[in-house]
Amino acid sequence: MNVEISQSGVRGAAQAPPSKSYTHRAILAAGYADGARVTDPLVSADTRATMRAVEAYGGSVDRSDDDSVLVIDGFGGRPSVPADVIDCANSGTTMRLVTATGALADGITVLTGDESLRSRPQGPLLDAVEQLGGRAESTRGNGQAPLVVKGPVDGDTVSIPGDVSSQYITALLMAGAVTDEGIDVDLETELKSAPYVQITLEVLEAFGVEAVETDDGFRVDGGQSYEPEGGEYAVPGDFSSMSYLLAAGALAADDELLVRGAQPSAQGDSAIVDILERMGADIEWDRDEGVITTRQSSLSGIEVGVEDTPDLLPTIAVLGAVADGTTTITDCEHVRFKETDRVSAMAEELTKMGASVEEEQDTLTIHGGETDLTGAEVDGRADHRIVMSLAVAGLVADGTTTIAGGEHVDVSFPNFFDVLYDIGADVSRDD
Repeated sequence: MNVEISQSGVRGAAQAPPSKSYTHRAILAAGYADGARVTDPLVSADTRATMRAVEAYGGSVDRSDDDSVLVIDGFGGRPSVPADVIDCANSGTTMRLVTATGALADGITVLTGDESLRSRPQGPLLDAVEQLGGRAESTRGNGQAPLVVKGPVDGDTVSIPGDVSSQYITALLMAGAVTDEGIDVDLETELKSAPYVQITLEVLEAFGVEAVETDDGFRVDGGQSYEPEGGEYAVPGDFSSMSYLLAAGALAADDELLVRGAQPSAQGDSAIVDILERMGADIEWDRDEGVITTRQSSLSGIEVGVEDTPDLLPTIAVLGAVADGTTTITDCEHVRFKETDRVSAMAEELTKMGASVEEEQDTLTIHGGETDLTGAEVDGRADHRIVMSLAVAGLVADGTTTIAGGEHVDVSFPNFFDVLYDIGADVSRDD
């Protein structure tokens, strides 16, 4: 689906979607439990993949008519051997989290995904399963899906790098709680995307599971049960998705734009508020009400590291293209291993729109002072975050921007273009 965005202003109020990160973890946690209700979930392509995985391991997921509640009948910490291959589609979170689940089953689990997912690194997690006494391998021997996992593992100590994906640690902690011995995760390198592990610890605590940070990494004791208080867990709003709305307000709000659903949580991507403030945005966050107000502002370039907030890189790149001066995004090599290489993708697509961009392995530099964005035909790279960030750029580019692959917003923000239209953006689709 092609989407056209013409230069236009935004105003009014928008509701942030529920958090994808919390929804994934809550669905799987309910699977590890005897069952639970997950309220206000994000129902998207990625989270549906996690629902299918829970069902493959012996649970069931019932959705309400309006998708506001998931009633999950779990497998009580003892996953069955799946009757078929688990297709994780485009969801790297699903694949990593439920690979560790497969290591608990008394038999063989096979996991695969689409072409993009089959190119993403899984080797450190496979090695961790082997350290626990399970079998785990890539069918092509390259550390990428399709994956074959055989259990059951009982727990132990694993050593794993922390600078490839924090999802490996999340997977091991969630599975480790229901092993006999528990799992100690020793980090070989500095942990990147650390706030995502804090999200995991927060969700585990809500489900009655204790996991702790240690001097060397993390530890979760075995023999625990997943039991959320009252049998229910409510998903908070998503700051990763919220970043596009906040950026739209800072760049194109005719008066002001209110974004609702911004309750404080462990999400590292709430750093977008601080980043916008540092760039000079007129932005206010009422934390008690969960409302952020933004107004069109003159922005200035800054230097910002994304070691803990990789999903913000596309948003920051667009802000940098409009800001005066230079914006330098550092510590971003791991952002190359997402649905696409987001560093190169943003460099190339913003260049098509007239931006002055320099790309290095671990750094993206945008010279906003040398940039006048103009409408162009750009490629969303089948990546929801690339699509949404380019849509924000289209709001302030001279003329019309045509984005290929607009349907991929279904991964994390299915009604993104409806929301954009409702707040005043000039949006049209060819569907």
